[in-house]
Amino acid sequence: MKFLLGLSVSIILLSACVPAKKYNDLLSKEKACSEELKKYKTSSLDNEAKLKTVEAEAKILREDVKTLRKDTSDMGQAYRSLQAQYKKALDVSASVEKQLDQIKSEDAKQLARMRADLEAKIIETQRKEDALIALEKELKNKQRLLIEREQRVQELEEMIARKDMAVKELEEKIAQALRGFKDKGLTVEERDGKIYVSLEAKLLFASGSTAVEPEGKQAVIQLAQAIQGDDDLEIIVEGHTDSDALNSRTHPKDNWELSVLRATSVVSIMTENTDINPAILSASGRSKYHPVDEFDKAKNRRIEVIIAPNLDELFEMISN
Repeated sequence: MKFLLGLSVSIILLSACVPAKKYNDLLSKEKACSEELKKYKTSSLDNEAKLKTVEAEAKILREDVKTLRKDTSDMGQAYRSLQAQYKKALDVSASVEKQLDQIKSEDAKQLARMRADLEAKIIETQRKEDALIALEKELKNKQRLLIEREQRVQELEEMIARKDMAVKELEEKIAQALRGFKDKGLTVEERDGKIYVSLEAKLLFASGSTAVEPEGKQAVIQLAQAIQGDDDLEIIVEGHTDSDALNSRTHPKDNWELSVLRATSVVSIMTENTDINPAILSASGRSKYHPVDEFDKAKNRRIEVIIAPNLDELFEMISN
């Protein structure tokens, strides 16, 4: 308690020396970060929803292909059966004509009956021929649809596979770049098609501070260097705190502000020390509301860098 009281007094004294313009700039930066967070959160949610839509459509297309294959097989059998019936009808017609020739000299009544039978056979033969032509046309159409659906499914699966492979390769690249910090509170993992780089606060910040320590700064720079030049990414830097209340009349005044300011500090280091594109970055604070361990507060005090692939190409393919 005495330490916190002393720290608060020190912050108050230091804050009194901070020019009003710098304070206003800080507030403006926080507001801008909050607005940008809202935009990227919306974008992230939209992208996740679109990705689920893509995967659902791929599943539906696979079912369509399965159905078309069965329809094509059934229609092929029906086509061959109708062909056999058509040939049989032709044979019957030829047989009747032969019989007619044989009985030309017989009773006229019988001859008329035979002629009527022949005409009926001819009509039936024509009907089957028309049905055969229609079935053949429908079969070709089904085969064309089957080829198109199979090609579309293959394209979607290849694109999703490329995306997954790119995420895996990027995860390995980042893990390799940060291997020196593996046992210092830094982890790299892939979840739901995104890469999560988690840096515990002990690696980055002194207690209650928003200034990044030298070792933590080096980790942030190495992370940014590993992904610089790849503009087909969306990167969110999230600040998290533990559940201990932080109340101060100076900045940071609470856990919300502390988490935001820590996130913006990390973003500033990334942009000031590497060639990473600032347009793909956003900073946000999530305060205490997303803990990862209810028994270990130290793990909840962290920075998470969430790296997601840009899915515009995939969504454009679906929309077209």
